[in-house]
Amino acid sequence: MSMFLDTAKIKVKAGNGGDGMVAFRREKYVPNGGPWGGDGGRGGNVVFVVDEGLRTLMDFRYNRHFKAQSGEKGMTKGMHGRGAEDLIVHVPQGTTVRDAETGKILTDLIENGQKFVVAHGGRGGRGNIRFATPKNPAPEISENGEPGQERELQLELKILADVGLVGFPSVGKSTLLSVITSAKPKIGAYHFTTIVPNLGMVRTQSGESFAVADLPGLIEGASQGVGLGTQFLRHIERTRVILHVIDMSASEGRDPYEDYLAINKELESYNLRLMERPQIIVANKMDMPESAENLKVFKEKLVANYDEFDELPQIFPISSLTKQGLSTLLDATAELLDKTPEFLLYDESEMEEEAYYGFDEDAPAFEISRDDDAAWVLSGDKLEKLFTMTNFDREEAVMKFARQLRGMGVDEALRARGAKDGDLVRIGKFEFEFVD
Repeated sequence: MSMFLDTAKIKVKAGNGGDGMVAFRREKYVPNGGPWGGDGGRGGNVVFVVDEGLRTLMDFRYNRHFKAQSGEKGMTKGMHGRGAEDLIVHVPQGTTVRDAETGKILTDLIENGQKFVVAHGGRGGRGNIRFATPKNPAPEISENGEPGQERELQLELKILADVGLVGFPSVGKSTLLSVITSAKPKIGAYHFTTIVPNLGMVRTQSGESFAVADLPGLIEGASQGVGLGTQFLRHIERTRVILHVIDMSASEGRDPYEDYLAINKELESYNLRLMERPQIIVANKMDMPESAENLKVFKEKLVANYDEFDELPQIFPISSLTKQGLSTLLDATAELLDKTPEFLLYDESEMEEEAYYGFDEDAPAFEISRDDDAAWVLSGDKLEKLFTMTNFDREEAVMKFARQLRGMGVDEALRARGAKDGDLVRIGKFEFEFVD
């Protein structure tokens, strides 16, 4: 089984806030001590942290649920509950985090040590010391803790490489990577020897260095799922320069120029923006007898079919086996990298707007619908959060919640919809009768 995993779907749940406490000061020489219940502690966040030691998302293969601790409950003597520690989840460099429900990108984690809060913990509920007023100096009201954020995430790893090696299977990409870096990719005389991306660092004779990724071989129809399909095409997206490796010996009976067109078509079909990346054509296997003549024909076809307004890609004849032409190729690649800026992976429409963790003033406070049993159903983020944070074990808290509903206009809205005295009203699984 391959130990490389570059996609994963997980669920994260931040910690709930601790419940506030109802307590009263009762000391021998302190008459009318008043309320003394403290607030609950804040729930823990779920935080992603980039770890440069990780190379895959394999850690998420079997562990798909991440839940932070809840805050402690408030205590007597006005003491606050302890806030929970954040849950730290380590991810590899190059991890894109996407909300599975909306499809929007939350963050792109590329720097070692970079942190991002993917789920925010709930605030602690207030204790009864917070509700004391001159009219009600000894309230028996406290709040439950705010629920922590819960969401499903899609993780996608796109390895960090400056240069990507693309081409048909068995054109010599893995061999090339093995001779220009210290990487040890699997090499074999059959198709799809490489089934996972391999990464290596190149240092040129002039002292320049860059990262190169050998990507599993593409074939015609890959963008529609043929062969390894688009499984690893995502890793090309971070590269700034593409080395297009072609078997110029035509050892498998294919035409080198047709190979060149077919691979570019697959790149374009997967993501049109990949064609913005400058390409260097690597004419490999030049130690073979037919290669020189095939290269001459290849250049003629390339010039004949190229748009006169476009710049022709550079062509470097090499032999990975004899190491012919490698230093020239690497120097040219380093030079092209120096003048090629990084490409924007995502546009604004794909990114989730900065989240606001509170009540959205523009959003409707509640919605009313009708259930199959003719009960009125109240829903809405603001209303449901107020409901969750209400301590229904305390009569004063229940009355406060009823006043909040009235203040939000729920009573008037139900009357306008035709609700009558005694009708059943439901919030989640909680039911009560409407009193007109």
